[in-house]
Amino acid sequence: MNSKIRNPTSKGGKINNPKRNVPRSQKNAPSLRSRATIKRLKMYKMKPQRNSKGKIIGGDLISTKVDTPVVRVQPNRKWFGNTRIIGQKELDTFRKEMGNKTNDPYTVILRRKHLPVGLLADHTQSSRANILQVESFGHVFGKKKQRKKPKLKANSYDSLLERANKATEKYEPLAQKDSQRMDLDGDGFGDSTLYDRVFLKGQSDRIKGEVYKVIDSSDVLIQVLDARDPLGTRGYYVEKYLKKQCQHKHLILVLNKVDLVPTWVTARWIKYLSQEYPTLAFHAHISKCFGKGSLIQLLRQFSKLHPERQKISVGFFGYPNVGKSSIINALRQKVVCKVAPIPGETKVWQYVTLTKNIYLVDCPGVVYPPPGETNINRILKGVVRIENVKDAEDYVEELLTRIRPEYIQKTYGVGHWDGYEDFLGKFAKRYGRLRKGGEPDYHNCATQIINDWQRGKLPWFVCPPFEDDLAKQEAEDKKMAEDREKMRLEEEPDMDFESVQLVKEIVVVHDFDEKDLSEEAYCGRMKPTASGPSAEELEKIVVENPLNLPSDDPLLLAAKKRKWEEQRV
Repeated sequence: MNSKIRNPTSKGGKINNPKRNVPRSQKNAPSLRSRATIKRLKMYKMKPQRNSKGKIIGGDLISTKVDTPVVRVQPNRKWFGNTRIIGQKELDTFRKEMGNKTNDPYTVILRRKHLPVGLLADHTQSSRANILQVESFGHVFGKKKQRKKPKLKANSYDSLLERANKATEKYEPLAQKDSQRMDLDGDGFGDSTLYDRVFLKGQSDRIKGEVYKVIDSSDVLIQVLDARDPLGTRGYYVEKYLKKQCQHKHLILVLNKVDLVPTWVTARWIKYLSQEYPTLAFHAHISKCFGKGSLIQLLRQFSKLHPERQKISVGFFGYPNVGKSSIINALRQKVVCKVAPIPGETKVWQYVTLTKNIYLVDCPGVVYPPPGETNINRILKGVVRIENVKDAEDYVEELLTRIRPEYIQKTYGVGHWDGYEDFLGKFAKRYGRLRKGGEPDYHNCATQIINDWQRGKLPWFVCPPFEDDLAKQEAEDKKMAEDREKMRLEEEPDMDFESVQLVKEIVVVHDFDEKDLSEEAYCGRMKPTASGPSAEELEKIVVENPLNLPSDDPLLLAAKKRKWEEQRV
């Protein structure tokens, strides 16, 4: 019996069967219904089962879940923002911990912009008054605004006149000093203006503008200090500005010219300054450089702290003639910045490429003199070009008190002298600095000596501070090292940095005396021995003390001992 073969694509039959057998030749035919189409068409034919009242009692469309009552969800402000609520105790704890982290120079706060710093500040402990609490907006600008009365410190005309007279009395001595300075050369005209300008180098508005450009464009700032006098060449005003206005910027201290001081002096200054900021020792030289690897490693650590930035800028600032441009040349191993052994060689800021991710920014020297600083201190710090000073011989006396006589005799070959004029006379005769008639040329001799002081030909240094209790200091350092090690283990390894430099590898230029080579010998030289003066004799000896040093200061004791030895001879 012949049976008729039905076409699977025709209506009826297997057309609505998703598991039907389709010939291989028609398997990809466009007229075949897919599984999803068959399922959708079946859904159209589904009908619910109803009772006589029309209520659905069965069928494929009926829900199998139990009906839940309709409830109202309580609205929350978290739906509309990323705000969070924190208790007062948790906020105080967070403030305390954040303050400790901020004051730690070896801790870096990441993602500072994600924190509401304004809300975290404790206004009760802030010295600055909140103006909105003192005077509201409506009280000053609203319809009910009141006129602000001027706050006068005088209640009557008599008290106002008394205050004016007192201010006049205070101003008169200052006016007399100004008039004396104006009449320095007898005429009181143009020469006095030049005299003032010489001692105001590094304090102009143009120089300060260049410094603030460097600060604004830098992510990391390096303050370069002179290893011979780190505290004297330190810019406290700029540090205070960075702490207050630029807390997100990193600050590093670099001791340059460490080859001009003994190694123990460098080690002590690093130990002392590292309590506030990370401090490194550096000797700027293109071929024989010390501290280059440590500085570049530290800059790379800072670049890793900012992965969102492709490049970071490192700005240099400090006193004139401390070696900012020389450090940049040493890092690049070639002359990219103009340098000279005189202050004020760098005029404007400039960008220098160190690596593809690190840029260096050079800056002219800036001076923020502390209150009460004298002209002699500015000259001996290297801020002023001595060639522009007329009375250079007047500053040699102070210079001779800051250097040991043995170093002066070894450098210039001048024997014993009585006063700075006698020294300048012997110096002029030895080196042929004489005028007509065989008179010594005091001005040129003083200029050469002060130039040698500024350029490092004369060995001198400011003694670092000594601790009275070394055992206590060692215990504190040990505890600090343990805390850092504990924090290092908790943090990521890329975040860890510790300034470890082999200070003993520094090649010292000057041939220091045995009494200055080691810290023990330097301290032993300050103590009176059996063959030296007694404590009572030292108290009776009177020496000049322009710096107002305490009676137990090592430099003052050394000056008294030298005078005692001169009196014996």
